Amino acid sequence: MLRRELLGVRSRWTADDIREAGRELAERALELPELARGRTVAAYVSVGSEPCTLALLDALRARGVRVLLPALLPDNDLDWGEYTGPDSLTQVEHLGKMAIFEPSGARLGPDAVTAADVVLLPGLAVDARGMRLGRGGGSYDRVLARLERADAHPRLVVLLYDTEVVARVPAEAHDRPVHAVVTPSGVRRFPLA
Repeated sequence: MLRRELLGVRSRWTADDIREAGRELAERALELPELARGRTVAAYVSVGSEPCTLALLDALRARGVRVLLPALLPDNDLDWGEYTGPDSLTQVEHLGKMAIFEPSGARLGPDAVTAADVVLLPGLAVDARGMRLGRGGGSYDRVLARLERADAHPRLVVLLYDTEVVARVPAEAHDRPVHAVVTPSGVRRFPLA
């Protein structure tokens, strides 16, 4: 129910609104000390009405950051490849899912994310506890579980619109909180248990 409501609100955003919010979001994200210090950042290319991430990806690359982007596997897990600029992206249509932009270069394997200093996560909402509500496919739940198994501790940051920071989202036992949310108007940090 909450996912449907949030997606309904997003569907009313215009392309100009999405671009402008993405520009503001990139400005806020680039102020994060974690991204200033990060040498490897796992990110994603936004699709549809998600907050636009391309400006942020290019700014990170310009700073000399190694940017990893996901490629969806048939079982909904994620492989990773390096982002070397807009020409390194390929639009991939996954059967029964939305078309997404993936890195066109060599695949680095699902464990490549464990080398990231920061993982930028997509989502639909985050609550006061730092619990993230995703789209429900489980891809990033697998990423977070992989990080835990590898004893890797990157900073976890979700990128959202201002209205998507809510009082509470449903959470299950396997869900993990994020360290921060970046929206076009600012950054909010969460104390992790």
